[in-house]
Amino acid sequence: MNVDSPSSGENGRWRSVPFNHPASFDTLVMDVDLKNKVKADLEMFLKSKQFYQRLGRVWKRSYLLYGPSGTGKSSFVAAMARFLNFDVYDIDLSQVSDDSDLKMLLLQSTSKSMIVVEDLDRFLMEKSKNVSLRGILNFMDGIISCCGEERVMVFTMNSKDEVDEALLRPGRIDVHIQFPLCDFPCFKHLANNYLGVKEHKLFPQLEEIFQGGASLSPAEIGEIMISNRSSPTRALKSVISAMQTNAGAKSRRVSGEGAEEIGGGEQGGLFSREHSVRDFRKLYGLLKMGSRRKDEPLDLGSADKDGSN
Repeated sequence: MNVDSPSSGENGRWRSVPFNHPASFDTLVMDVDLKNKVKADLEMFLKSKQFYQRLGRVWKRSYLLYGPSGTGKSSFVAAMARFLNFDVYDIDLSQVSDDSDLKMLLLQSTSKSMIVVEDLDRFLMEKSKNVSLRGILNFMDGIISCCGEERVMVFTMNSKDEVDEALLRPGRIDVHIQFPLCDFPCFKHLANNYLGVKEHKLFPQLEEIFQGGASLSPAEIGEIMISNRSSPTRALKSVISAMQTNAGAKSRRVSGEGAEEIGGGEQGGLFSREHSVRDFRKLYGLLKMGSRRKDEPLDLGSADKDGSN
């Protein structure tokens, strides 16, 4: 974790703490094919030192995780770190004094590490005077990024709708992964994990509610299940009640003064899978893993998972 100023016993601007997050790819609730694609992509990266050297490219890989809060982005970062057995450098941009300071943080990190910047879109929207867009672009793929190798960079956002396209171009972001709100298949995974329930008489009602457009984040549903884990039926009824309440609130905002806010606010930043694929085909094109050109990003689609961010 980066700190305001170094003190005795610390490595420059970095303060070390034990990393004990329990999340792993086995515990994540997500599409199996997508999970396997991510693991294969990471494994390929670890074996690609000579390949990168032959191309004259820095041996690093960058990921963008985007979706609403509570859809599992932070848990996914932890699972990646455990899978790679890498150290994690979590950069809080609000604690960075200027562009030069951001470069210094990168220089003081080690090889074989994950550099994580969470909520990048929120930071950019606040228009900080300390760190500029150019400083972030140089941090992502500037000349200073070659000082170290076998690095994985991970950036998280709630939405990439309002983000400068320069941040998302090939070379700065290699892999895009969407984290949507919970759907019914994801809900069934959560019910099995949290409650040990594979089938229940309330499932048809829940499926109908999901098909009607109501949803919560996996974190919200998971918390309801944890609080009611002694009674699966009560837990499912509580989920139904929460989803109906949430759907009613959304309906009131759409029909009232909140309509404009939804169109340009958080809901406007959510991508459906079809929308995301269409946009990236238009911008970059989608290529299959293993046969894509080196300068094109890989969109692994959307991930349904349990997490806290």
